[in-house]
Amino acid sequence: MDLDEIFAGKSDDPLTMLVRQDLDPLSVAELDARIAALEAEIERTRGKKERAVNHRASADGLFKR
Repeated sequence: MDLDEIFAGKSDDPLTMLVRQDLDPLSVAELDARIAALEAEIERTRGKKERAVNHRASADGLFKR
């Protein structure tokens, strides 16, 4: 599956704009900063996902009969 399939119909979505941005004009320092920002966002997203999974598991355990 390519990016066009994943982001079809979402041209104004910030993530879509991010992945379609031309990287050619960026310097090495700018690319390093972009990588650091993206890695931080990945960690933030993973943390949110983990909290959601744990919350769901707690709720399931609480309401399990």
